[in-house]
Amino acid sequence: MTRSELQAEAAASGVPGSGQAAEILRLDRLSLRFRGQRADVVSDVSLRVSAGEILCIVGESGCGKSVTAMAVMGLLPENATQISSGTLHFDGETVDLRRARLPAHLRGNRIAMIFQEPMTSLNPAFTIGDQIAETVLRHRGGSRAEALDRACEMLEKVGIPSPRQRLREYPHQLSGGMRQRVMIAMALANDPQILIADEPTTALDVTIQAQILDLIRGLRRETGMGTIMITHDLGVVGEIADSVAVMYGGQVVEQGPVADVFDNPQHPYTIGLMSAVPRLDSPGGRLAIVPGTVPTIDAMPEGCRFRTRCAFATPGCARRPALADLGGGHLVACHHAPLETNVSVRA
Repeated sequence: MTRSELQAEAAASGVPGSGQAAEILRLDRLSLRFRGQRADVVSDVSLRVSAGEILCIVGESGCGKSVTAMAVMGLLPENATQISSGTLHFDGETVDLRRARLPAHLRGNRIAMIFQEPMTSLNPAFTIGDQIAETVLRHRGGSRAEALDRACEMLEKVGIPSPRQRLREYPHQLSGGMRQRVMIAMALANDPQILIADEPTTALDVTIQAQILDLIRGLRRETGMGTIMITHDLGVVGEIADSVAVMYGGQVVEQGPVADVFDNPQHPYTIGLMSAVPRLDSPGGRLAIVPGTVPTIDAMPEGCRFRTRCAFATPGCARRPALADLGGGHLVACHHAPLETNVSVRA
């Protein structure tokens, strides 16, 4: 789809900027660390998702994307995790994440999650039908026959052929793309308001990846469901997102409407990520790289966590920058933003 087609679809779905969006979920200032570590693995992260909106969280491996999602879902082990701040607002309920988890009647029901690897998320000892039916019975009740009917309906909805037959099959009998569709069917079985998709296209070939993205986009149109998609693939972000949050070192460093962030990236890390994407108009050219490596959590620098890899770093970057609004909800955590003004002056 073209950019204009995506924007038209977003407006029709009631996402931000259309004047119709209603906020469904808000995460305020989540900070957490793993016990025994000196620094937060997620630091002061805030996210908002509206009806019909697809928010992509992007960044390198280890930047805190999946940990943030697991904290929202209440799936982090309590004996290994210390949450120092964070409030979740959803469906008229407010959860202080320091003291409580997402209530069980919401988890897997009103907020659902697709995990990274379907082969390890699906139980190899149970049929596909039993696993989807269990989700339905847990939250909707009813008979097993009714739950299996719902499972069959969902398999058909996500484009799996011969759904009645698939109900009796086991995960190892399905392809990777089919297993991913089963995970989506399971997540959507109770008509959630929010879907969290953690790397839903990883390890899939480009054809199946496109089919999965089309499926998620179509479900957004049909149901008005809000989606948080975690990815490291900027191509996926450009293809499907309405808004994007760029994370580095457990912090959101840039956030806003995807068109604004892609057309005018303002954080040096975002610029580095976008420069590293191969371009069709320069085949065979050398890819740009972000120099250095992500520090371990125990070696994170004070202040701006990207400053040890940043070409624009100054002594002032030892002080943590706040997320500042450059206009239109385009937020950037950089002392030098807007770069076209401040970096040129420094030069």
